[in-house]
Amino acid sequence: TDLRPLDVLSEAVPPGGLARGVRVLRAQGLRGLQLSASRPRALAFPASRLFIHCDRFPEEFSIIVTLRALRRPAKRNEYIFTLMVEESPGVLVGLRYAPDKLHFLFWSQERAGGWQSRVTFPNVSLSDSRWHTLVLAVSGQSFSLTVDCSVPKDVVVETPFPASLSVGRASFYLGNRRRRKGVFTGLLRQLVLLPGADATPRMCHGLNFKVATLSVPSVLQDVPVKAVSNEVLKYPYETDMKVTLGARPRCSKQEKAQFWFNASRRGLYLCNGSTWLSMLEVQPRLDYVEEHQKLVTNSETMGVEVFTIPRLGLFAAMANRLSPPGSAIYRWTDGKFVHYQNIPTHQAQSWKYFTIGKKIFLAVANFEQNERGQEFSVIFKWSRRKAKFLVYQRISTHSARDWEAFVIQGEAFLAVVNHREGNNHNIDSVIYRWNPRTGLFEANQTIPTSGAYDWEFFTIGPYSFLAVANTFNGTSTRIYSHIYIWLRGSFQLFQSILTFGAADWEVFHIGDRVFLAVANSHSYDSGMPAPSNFYAINSSIYELNITAQMFVKFQDLLTYSALDWEFFSVGDDSFLVVANSFDGFTFSVNSIIYRY
Repeated sequence: TDLRPLDVLSEAVPPGGLARGVRVLRAQGLRGLQLSASRPRALAFPASRLFIHCDRFPEEFSIIVTLRALRRPAKRNEYIFTLMVEESPGVLVGLRYAPDKLHFLFWSQERAGGWQSRVTFPNVSLSDSRWHTLVLAVSGQSFSLTVDCSVPKDVVVETPFPASLSVGRASFYLGNRRRRKGVFTGLLRQLVLLPGADATPRMCHGLNFKVATLSVPSVLQDVPVKAVSNEVLKYPYETDMKVTLGARPRCSKQEKAQFWFNASRRGLYLCNGSTWLSMLEVQPRLDYVEEHQKLVTNSETMGVEVFTIPRLGLFAAMANRLSPPGSAIYRWTDGKFVHYQNIPTHQAQSWKYFTIGKKIFLAVANFEQNERGQEFSVIFKWSRRKAKFLVYQRISTHSARDWEAFVIQGEAFLAVVNHREGNNHNIDSVIYRWNPRTGLFEANQTIPTSGAYDWEFFTIGPYSFLAVANTFNGTSTRIYSHIYIWLRGSFQLFQSILTFGAADWEVFHIGDRVFLAVANSHSYDSGMPAPSNFYAINSSIYELNITAQMFVKFQDLLTYSALDWEFFSVGDDSFLVVANSFDGFTFSVNSIIYRY
């Protein structure tokens, strides 16, 4: 109590003051500053020490106080701080408390000469010899008090806090109002004046709030020392509606009409006096997935195609490797997939479901020859009368890996990936066009490919693209995969990207941005030294650069013989999952889900 002011208070920011003309003061190295009536004028200093760039009090601000008030006689008012002009008994700004009340005082200048205004917060009990932290937020006619991070007490008055309150020739008085009467008795740990927005969210961000260990939060000290321009600094806009953050608060008659925002679940709730009512639908989040059904398949499954047939529901086609028994189609029934139809296939690699008008098709990519030594991939058509898929058209292919169906300018196309013919991996893959007159697919264009694995069709604005994943040219997996663009009735080369045993392309959008991910399966080159691990290799994500009119590398991700990418979203969250197959030692490897 006998310390000089500079022993007790020191600046928490570098010399020169803040851009908004306010310095933050804090108690240095003390468990608490004890104030009493012995020297009421000892803790006073000119306002000019804080307001060094201008002599106007902030229009919007927060006051943070941590104190421990001693038990005192009833009906006694004590001042936490005041701001007063020399030789004037009026209080420009002040904070005092009485039994079960807290008063915020300010000098209103709307009328000639001005008058003292008071904002009262009832049911505030501080005289219990315990530590409490108060956050008072002021903005115009709105005054909000939060005690120990509980539900804010909001008061709206007719007289707003003045927009231009001069502090010229004024001084701050800590724990008193420049006289012995009303001196604060207790411990004062911190007193912070923060101009601008409501500081409550900054102070009350934790679930376990312990005022006894508080010092000035570092976030309150991170205020720019220097203005970034000569423009007048503007404080953030404050609304009159206050929203509580953090853990679920109490909802009683006292909190009626208060809002609570659950940040973890993104839900806004309104207290009706007894319970919290949901005002906004909570967005679903992917927290985990769990096993739903074990599906027994005919043999090793190389691919799955899930689709919906109108009025019949959900189906799943499995591309099974062995023939016989071929591949199976399952239908969703009573909450699970049940076997629906068996289709003869020959080392099936993938299925593709598509429609043309009201016609429903399902194409299978066969990798091997049939019993007669013929190598066909087959297009099946759904028969409404028989309620099953029937053979519609056979197309000659060479170790087909994938089908891609798409529409350009109203015309239907079907592209097949030919992987190899015998030992020759450098062969043509074919794009077929639907002929509505004959009702068949006819060859429209051939594109040279090298051990191709996958087609990926996508559109960007009015432009149509087709990307091919080239895997092996006979001597190396370090080869270029190509992106083609549809111009003047055919696909033309748009861009070539170096890949390493590319097995899949996946295009996806996040907002207005377009990405293209390649799954690199292994690195092998007969003319180069063998790497330490052929299969631990980066797969890459590319982003379309509109200015450069090309895809540029965005990110590399370590994968282990990656065979497939899939993009999906849950609510506002975007995910990308990679199918890892082999790490050089075992096929038992983890596949990874990435969140953007």
